[in-house]
Amino acid sequence: MSPILTPLADRYASWLTRPAAATVDTSDEDPALVRAMPIILRVERDPTPSRTALLEAAAAAAVAVCLAPEAEAEWAEPLREWITSRIRKVSRRARGAHWTAVHTLPGITVEVDGAEARALLPYRVAETPKIVSRLQISGSELPDTTPATPPPGVPVLWLNPTVPMTAGKAAAQVGHATMLLAAHLHASAATEDLQAWAATTFRTAVRTPTEHDWQAALPGPNPAHAWTTQGTVAVRDAGFTEVAPGTVTVLAHRA
Repeated sequence: MSPILTPLADRYASWLTRPAAATVDTSDEDPALVRAMPIILRVERDPTPSRTALLEAAAAAAVAVCLAPEAEAEWAEPLREWITSRIRKVSRRARGAHWTAVHTLPGITVEVDGAEARALLPYRVAETPKIVSRLQISGSELPDTTPATPPPGVPVLWLNPTVPMTAGKAAAQVGHATMLLAAHLHASAATEDLQAWAATTFRTAVRTPTEHDWQAALPGPNPAHAWTTQGTVAVRDAGFTEVAPGTVTVLAHRA
């Protein structure tokens, strides 16, 4: 599989251990070059998708774009430019004709239990197509009937139980998590595991643990050790929206 996600694994430990205030510092960026991956969530009025299924679809779609055959060909340059900087994502919701329209743009759609999400090739923010920019970022809360026990054999994405997140915010965070997980599997030479995961269209289980279990699973001061001993990686948010800078939003645990 493509090594395009390698930069994420390379800088993971330094990002996770830097001071919280440093995560939101963008003084090293040229605003004209900033890229973000749009994640389009299909939210029809009837039927309304399950929140968990929609997050699982978004998580799969984000990493699928990065590991698609096109990532080594026509998508390589924008993906590389994006991945070597901050992996920003912006979730938007669409229905009806607007949902159909986003399929004219390069990306991958994933369906999970009737819920659909489409991750698009990252655009420079200033050049985001109007098909995307006209879509709403905010939206109503979604119903959820999540079972307590994740199914066996799939990675689990644990959402921080102490930090409320909208569906859009959570969709971006679980997308970060699957990318980090794939990057670490690749860096660990776990090729068979990564290929087996890809064969399931990167299926995951998104769940919310108890506060006690969340605290016990946090990587702590040695994130590399947490990966090698527990198979766990953490998403630490820069803090541009909804959560405080440096907040760990998701823990991804390999299957």
